[in-house]
Amino acid sequence: MRAVISALRSGHWPSLAGAWLHFEVSFMAWLLIGALSLSIMTEFGLTATQKGLLVAVPLLGGALLRVLVGASSDRFGPRAIGLALLGCEGLALLWGWLDASSYLQVLGVGLLLGAAGASFAVALPLASRAYPPAHQGLAMGIAASGNSGSVLAMFFAPRLEQLVGWHAVFGLMILPVALTTLLFTLLVRDDMDLSRHERSSAWWAMTAEALRQPSMYWLCFVYAVTFGGFVGLSSFLPIFFHDQYGVGIVTAGSLTAACGLAGSLIRPFGGYVADHLGGLRVLRAVFLGMAVVTMVIGQLPVLPWAATLMILAMAVMGFGNGVVFQVVSDRFPKQIGMASGLIGAAGGFGGFLLPSWLGLLKDVTGTYQSGFLLFAMLALGAWLSVVLTIRRSRWVDKRHIGTGGFPH
Repeated sequence: MRAVISALRSGHWPSLAGAWLHFEVSFMAWLLIGALSLSIMTEFGLTATQKGLLVAVPLLGGALLRVLVGASSDRFGPRAIGLALLGCEGLALLWGWLDASSYLQVLGVGLLLGAAGASFAVALPLASRAYPPAHQGLAMGIAASGNSGSVLAMFFAPRLEQLVGWHAVFGLMILPVALTTLLFTLLVRDDMDLSRHERSSAWWAMTAEALRQPSMYWLCFVYAVTFGGFVGLSSFLPIFFHDQYGVGIVTAGSLTAACGLAGSLIRPFGGYVADHLGGLRVLRAVFLGMAVVTMVIGQLPVLPWAATLMILAMAVMGFGNGVVFQVVSDRFPKQIGMASGLIGAAGGFGGFLLPSWLGLLKDVTGTYQSGFLLFAMLALGAWLSVVLTIRRSRWVDKRHIGTGGFPH
């Protein structure tokens, strides 16, 4: 514990706190439609495919915006971009509160709430720039643990909806967004190691250099599996627990909150362990565990076992999220905003695909089993890619040593 406290003191902790708060509250807003999905789908009488699309659209909006927001954070600074995102979240929530009287309008609200999902590309660059390289994994893991906003959304939103209706819950969510805007302004320094002119002139060169690296695209793939699995299931689990096991709105939200809590709390430890053991070694175990647990869930066991295994699966995914971004900060320290945006976008897109195919395959096959087994196969593919990457790294290290160079 002393080592963790010492690590936190090595950087600018108010900026880290502001980054965490931004992502925490934004994550609540991002998954708000998922938390209210049972009430919305009942009102509009949706098919399984439409249910999947309902909760997936905010994830798509976040994926599309993360690239732009990440690059903009590198160029203009994450503080200014973070404030702009909070403004967009407020507009989306206002729309959901005062109108959104049709399925298409709710999809529009969800797409605009993608701005909340793009918070990731602000929070992680802030955390990265606030701390030295030796503690990047821990700092970024703490900032990204703001995905515990899913826990708050899934636990409180269904309860509030039963008291005031789902439209009013959007209105209530405006209050924490407004408070976050104030605190974010006070806590976060308008930083940056480079001046605005230097950032502008170096931006294109750093972006082009990062995009030439094959590891950028590999990291996009593995994060699409870890974070895509976490956020996709966080959005879809209320529907899954309700449809598969017949539980009520509040119970489905509570079960989902428990799953999200496991994945959120463990994320900083993923970065911390990766700092000490190496990200690739840890990822190899993460993906194998994901594949096995998800394959068992695909057998659709009875509710107590299904809930327990889902909590375990979400914990493994959350741990893996922290590990992936330790690798990102190690390989792209100068382009962390752009890298966070691009890789985060891949994670959001993975989250969009997961509930979409779970709903679609449920309509086609009549069971959720096929959707979970497909995800297990993707996790196995990610495990294989990590194994191959480790072998390639060892070969490169031996080649460098054999020629008198030094491994990287």
